[in-house]
Amino acid sequence: MTTTTYRVEGMTCDHCVHAITHEISAIDGVHGVHVTLATGQVAVTSDQPVAAETIRAAVDEAGYVLA
Repeated sequence: MTTTTYRVEGMTCDHCVHAITHEISAIDGVHGVHVTLATGQVAVTSDQPVAAETIRAAVDEAGYVLA
């Protein structure tokens, strides 16, 4: 297992957290997503590292920006 942390811009509420968590959790191999609203950090735990572009696409789909 590996955990990678990203920063997401534009999150302001619990709905934002849910949307990000939902989209990233749908990626194959992802086992956990932990979003810290106050800092904009998103920790993704997966079997193997997930390409940053895959995470970026999921964040974009949720309506936010990967910093």
